[in-house]
Amino acid sequence: MTDRPEPTHRALTSRLASLTARLPARVRDTVDRYLEVVDLLREIKDPRVARSLGPSGLRGLILRRGKQGVPTQFQARHQAHFDWTYPSDHADMAELYRRAKRGQWDGETYLPWATSVDPDNPEVPLLPDGWFDYDILARAGVKLDDAEQRRFKHSIVAWMLSQFLHGEQGALMASAQVTEAVQFFDGKYYGATQVVDEARHVEVFHRYLDTKMEKLYQVNDNLFVIIDALMEDARWDMKFLGMQIMVEGLALGAFGTLYKITREPLLKQLLKMVIQDEARHVHYGVLALREHITKHLTDCERREREQWSFEVALLMRNRFMAYEVYEEWFEGLITREQWRHFVGDAPGMREFRHVMFSRLVPNLREIGLLSDRIKVDYDRVGLSQYFGGLSADQLTAEKMLGDLDASNGALSAGRAA
Repeated sequence: MTDRPEPTHRALTSRLASLTARLPARVRDTVDRYLEVVDLLREIKDPRVARSLGPSGLRGLILRRGKQGVPTQFQARHQAHFDWTYPSDHADMAELYRRAKRGQWDGETYLPWATSVDPDNPEVPLLPDGWFDYDILARAGVKLDDAEQRRFKHSIVAWMLSQFLHGEQGALMASAQVTEAVQFFDGKYYGATQVVDEARHVEVFHRYLDTKMEKLYQVNDNLFVIIDALMEDARWDMKFLGMQIMVEGLALGAFGTLYKITREPLLKQLLKMVIQDEARHVHYGVLALREHITKHLTDCERREREQWSFEVALLMRNRFMAYEVYEEWFEGLITREQWRHFVGDAPGMREFRHVMFSRLVPNLREIGLLSDRIKVDYDRVGLSQYFGGLSADQLTAEKMLGDLDASNGALSAGRAA
């Protein structure tokens, strides 16, 4: 008698799909959500990463603490680093601090808040035509007319900006912790300016959502997991890695994409001002972590941070599936799988993900967290195309905005032709 081979993950997935297809739609979607969590957890190979992200995953993905309508209490456990000699110990950070002081702006007076914003106005679109392929929805049995498509895009942009807002609140709290914990005194000077920057970003995103979009979505579960993990991790470099490199790096790409394509002038100016700040924030993370990771960590510690970064990259990728919009618009009409197909294959969302990861992955390479070992995993999930891009210390805000404006001009010329 021969042993029967163990069923592959693909075979198990196929069996589960055939079983869940017989369930009522709402139950099927619940099962689908938990299966997504299981797939994500399967990627975690390092038990230290499991211990770091596991409790946050439980609170965010299973218990959905961010969706309970009450403030969340995080247990902060980091050490505060004081130096009573006040050294000038990092010339590049000192220069970044000088640039940050010169770059301060007032969210109340620098932005044209008197601008009238009608999210459903086709003459001033928040998102361009062609961002979504509505034929995918039609094939799933849902047809949106022109007015419904405009309202849907209103919802999508409000959802994006809501997640930006929630991420900026996380950055506000993390930057305050990082300022306490960072071991460079010049880094503390700069970190204090970032706390101010993040408070300003929370202010302007919330004001735009409240007074112009008149819509605010709850925090995405995947984003909640990342913020939860960062708040409760006692290691200063993990706070830097998670917020300055992962969250801020991806946000910089997301802001850039929306800046390039929106025709709403107030939103465009708001994003331009925020991008100038965010470029400094990511640069700060590269400066703080490059020497620390490449010279002061053991191989074992580096491997943990590599694996942790990869898992967070997957969480961030899943964050942009916009399930909160699905639950509002289409739950019970189409399945979560059909929604993933619609969002994942949308031309605009593909561009969104492309720009985000083109900002993130090169920074991981620059700080020493993209070894040949972990490259295999990035390649497996389709992120290897970003290995050779420019890192934050090679890409100023001015260059980034100039490239975005140039590509937008070329796109407009192509449409006109």
